[in-house]
Amino acid sequence: MALAVLALRTRAALLSPPMATPLAVRCASKKTGGSSKNLGGKSPGKHFGIKKMEGHYVHAGNILGTQRHFRWHPGAHVGLGKRKYLYALEEGIVHYTKDVYVPNPSDLEAMDLVTKLPKGAVLYKTFVHVVPTKPEGTFKLVAML
Repeated sequence: MALAVLALRTRAALLSPPMATPLAVRCASKKTGGSSKNLGGKSPGKHFGIKKMEGHYVHAGNILGTQRHFRWHPGAHVGLGKRKYLYALEEGIVHYTKDVYVPNPSDLEAMDLVTKLPKGAVLYKTFVHVVPTKPEGTFKLVAML
């Protein structure tokens, strides 16, 4: 008899739902995902700079350098493009020179810059030149035409 009562109790314990235990439920203290800042600054570089160095041989139309502000100035046989890029007007060898900058007296902004310099200071500008190379010779057949 005692065994039957024990069996009924264990069977009843198995069939009855378990006692609820008190649980603490946590809510999120931060938003998930959301927006982020500092999204700018991912544009590619503009590749400004010198493209042909001193002594390089260039053809007419080759770009010698690109710049945002005037860093290099066009010299002999060098043209200035719309966006301040320098290009060769003739076939030849690239040459760089630094010359003393003497501003035009009528240019007030340039004169103001020069007067603010310390006594004895000199401003220089870098010029890009193309020294043309003479053609070695022509073919006889072309000369006959």
